[in-house]
Amino acid sequence: MAPTTANPSARQTQLLESAYAYALAHGLTDLSLRPLAEAIGSSTRVLMFLFGNKDGLLRALLERARTDELALLEHLRQSDRPAGLASATEQVWTWLAAGEHRPLLRLWAEAYTRSLVEPDGPWAGFARSTVDDWLETLAVCQPPSERDSEEGASRRTLALAVLRGALLDLLATDEEKRVTAAVRLQLALLRSGCLSRAGAVRFSHG
Repeated sequence: MAPTTANPSARQTQLLESAYAYALAHGLTDLSLRPLAEAIGSSTRVLMFLFGNKDGLLRALLERARTDELALLEHLRQSDRPAGLASATEQVWTWLAAGEHRPLLRLWAEAYTRSLVEPDGPWAGFARSTVDDWLETLAVCQPPSERDSEEGASRRTLALAVLRGALLDLLATDEEKRVTAAVRLQLALLRSGCLSRAGAVRFSHG
């Protein structure tokens, strides 16, 4: 039977939240329906009825994780005046570096990687949609004159690359102080305009 996620029942929503908490603690790679069902007080039959199959449940869990990610991005969008790329990047990193967000970010990293190596199935498009979501939000945080330029697109792409690389380093080592210092150094360069000047030199010699 097809999953009913378009108009979820209260029971489906409750089980999805419980399954999401389980995934945050245990990851998605070796997710098995039977131990999951037992842990959240359900059964494999109920989960199959509500989500269709394991892939359907995985897709629902990935969408639930994306909801948390989009909540952060929406916060950055709410200002009446563009925050500026450096300020927005700093706010994002402060959130990413907070210890309480490690479970979500490990889940994100796992899903991102699986989306790259297994482009079909429940992971399909997760990595690309994540990149698009973040680039769109960083663009909103740029002044219009910067946002709509080729250099502006390069600057937000660089900012995203720094955030993603720093996040993976942090998840691997848990060395928050060292990684945050590196991010702040990059932000100082971004604020000073050194990156723009370096780009101008590069293009002039291209």
